[in-house]
Amino acid sequence: MIICAGNNETFDFAQPMGIGLIETAMNLTRLCLFDKPEFLLFVGSAGSYGEHKIFDIIESKTASNIELSFLSNDAYTPLDNVVSTNSTNKKDIVVNSSNYISTNEELTKKFLGLGIAIENMEFFAVLKIAQEFNIPSGGVFCITNYTNKNAHEDFLKNHEHAKELLSRHVENRIKELTAR
Repeated sequence: MIICAGNNETFDFAQPMGIGLIETAMNLTRLCLFDKPEFLLFVGSAGSYGEHKIFDIIESKTASNIELSFLSNDAYTPLDNVVSTNSTNKKDIVVNSSNYISTNEELTKKFLGLGIAIENMEFFAVLKIAQEFNIPSGGVFCITNYTNKNAHEDFLKNHEHAKELLSRHVENRIKELTAR
């Protein structure tokens, strides 16, 4: 099953789950309880902490939930804040999730030092629910913005083209898989 966030980030081939960690967790849990999918693929936009360029397509099976306050030593958590469905030894691109869009470029560069490259609001919830229900899962993302003061404007400017690129990428990957 292919899923996405919703609102203005929808795709003809994907079922919307909601915006942010909470809506996604609630709706995906409901879906898994009543009609458990065999596989979950999340498709969405992402912000780059600096390593990836606008319109890069990123595939990942690893997510974190680290808030900006953690980066400045103003918070800690007793929770396991990294989840992965990556069963290979291949290094995965880590996607950070929060209910907030980062705009502090200097602070977010610290994510790179932790091995975290991009952010998407929903992916951590997707992987946590998939883990709970033992569902293989992953995500495909298109970079729409950098995590700086222009994040929102750049997201709005690049979002439609990013959705087109994601659609083409997913369609091509499906063709590859069905040709095997």
